[in-house]
Amino acid sequence: MTQYERMVNGLIYDPADEEIAKEQFLYLDRLWEFNLLKPSDYEKKQQYMKEVFAECGENCYIELPFHANWGGHHVHFGSGIYANSNLTLVDDGHIYVGDKVMFGPNVTIATANHPIDPELRSRALQYNKDVHIGENVWIGAGVIIVPGVRIGKNSVIGAGSIVTKDIPENVVAVGNPCRVLREISDRDKEFFYKNERIDREEFV
Repeated sequence: MTQYERMVNGLIYDPADEEIAKEQFLYLDRLWEFNLLKPSDYEKKQQYMKEVFAECGENCYIELPFHANWGGHHVHFGSGIYANSNLTLVDDGHIYVGDKVMFGPNVTIATANHPIDPELRSRALQYNKDVHIGENVWIGAGVIIVPGVRIGKNSVIGAGSIVTKDIPENVVAVGNPCRVLREISDRDKEFFYKNERIDREEFV
């Protein structure tokens, strides 16, 4: 089994393998060009995501700069996704993001990990575990999501949280490590901030 085959099968592998590095640098060079685009270059941003990402739906937008180990090549975006600046995707493994997900600034999603064993780690070996984010999730500023995590649809991850375990659907979760604070409730349909009421007639 080649190192590339070990990589795609989630096994421990050498990321400096020549076959892997040769392909990876092709996407990193394109990412460098992507980060030189102007904010108004909407169509060019769309073109990049359609051509480089594993999947990308409609009406997705990324504020630059954008960082990704494989330029986003292992990223699966649904539609209507918004990512604020400094989104970092360690996409050696695959990252699946559902429709209408929002990322605050300085979010990091990692799929790559290294063995605890010091001898293996000293050789810079690694393995990857995919991350899954359900539709309509809001990831707050500065959140870190570690390899193998799943976040259920409609949930909110509070700013600065470190998500080390799966988070269910329809909850607000915060902290380090990130834990469920509460379920999303009918009250959230009435108030948008503390006791400030939502004026829904403005959005009919």
